[in-house]
Amino acid sequence: MKSKRNLIIVAVVLIAIIPTWLLTSSGEAESVLISEAVKGDLAIQVTTTGELEAQKSVKIMGPGDGMQAAGIWDTRMDHIVEEGTVVKKGDYVARLDGSSLEDKIKNSMDELTRVESEYTSTKLDTTLTMREQRDKLLNMKFVVEEKKIKVEQSAFEPPATIKQAKMELEKAERELQQATENYKIKKAQMDAKMTVAAANRETIRRKVQMMNDLKSSFTIFAPEDGMVIYSKDWRGAKIKSGDQIMSYRPIVATLPDLSKMISRTYVNEVDIRNIKKGQSVKIGLDAFPDKELNGEVIKVANVGEQKPNSDSKVFEVSVLIHEYDSILRPSMTTSNQILIKSLEDCVYVPLEAIHSQGDSINYLIVSEGFGYKKKEVNVGDTNDQFAVITDGIKEGTKIALNESPKVADQPIDLLQ
Repeated sequence: MKSKRNLIIVAVVLIAIIPTWLLTSSGEAESVLISEAVKGDLAIQVTTTGELEAQKSVKIMGPGDGMQAAGIWDTRMDHIVEEGTVVKKGDYVARLDGSSLEDKIKNSMDELTRVESEYTSTKLDTTLTMREQRDKLLNMKFVVEEKKIKVEQSAFEPPATIKQAKMELEKAERELQQATENYKIKKAQMDAKMTVAAANRETIRRKVQMMNDLKSSFTIFAPEDGMVIYSKDWRGAKIKSGDQIMSYRPIVATLPDLSKMISRTYVNEVDIRNIKKGQSVKIGLDAFPDKELNGEVIKVANVGEQKPNSDSKVFEVSVLIHEYDSILRPSMTTSNQILIKSLEDCVYVPLEAIHSQGDSINYLIVSEGFGYKKKEVNVGDTNDQFAVITDGIKEGTKIALNESPKVADQPIDLLQ
């Protein structure tokens, strides 16, 4: 079936390049390229260019969370192994610039020294203050005991003397009670200061420890076996030595699973309505022109995106390649022919033969006797080369690909 269709296409193209000569009324010769309507099978397909990538891959990550915890929002990649390098799990892959981290560590060490000093000072102040408070309470207890003895000794003294001794005892007891309560409050205050000082010290200690641990993670190793493929930034450019690594997207490279590959392609907004999951795709490789692979559409984006340097919108489409081939490598350029439908026994003509008037009338310039005339036709499905004619002409009708000035002003023979 495929060879038959190819023969038909070749025949149409050969006919299309044969010049025929129309004699004008003045006797001058004019070159007109002619073709003819062909009846046969036609594949309606959308052709796009894509790029190979693994369907699944392991990301080689930098320490993004650690960088954010350390207040580092980006850093430079000092070195990364050559793209395509085959590595084993645990092998060296890349190294990030640690200069900003070194500055953070130095500042944190200085801060740790300060809070250690504050902790020691607070501890000494607490010890001295509480010792003074305990000595004060002890002295006040002695005073209360002395007042009690005085009251006992005044038992045979005049009433005024007894009353005076009792009042002094009550006063001493109240002062002791107040001092005891003040001691508890002061102890709670000093305990709180010690808690804050200890917490500050522990926080900075953990921060220094975290940064020292983070320092070692700036040297990056392969999490699995595989082939190193550089990751891409938001513009689609590959990240290599000297480029910035962002803490919120710390992907250094990937280790793709080459056993299952996809072609990531983009379809314009005019054709995307015809693209559906499950459609068959023929995939060609620019690097290996004789190679043809089979695949199918597995994902169609619901939201379009702006094409660079263009006003047109495109939609991302993922095509799964069915066959495994060792020659397949990520980033290879592919040509994808997405099969929309296959038509049987239809009449079709080259796209360039279709002319239009306004938004509703399509016509062909068909052969009639020794001349040509405009003939309205109904156009059906199209691909990137041919258009199906559902009404207006029959198989074998000779048609002109370019419009002769001789017929430019002729009226269109409309369909009944």
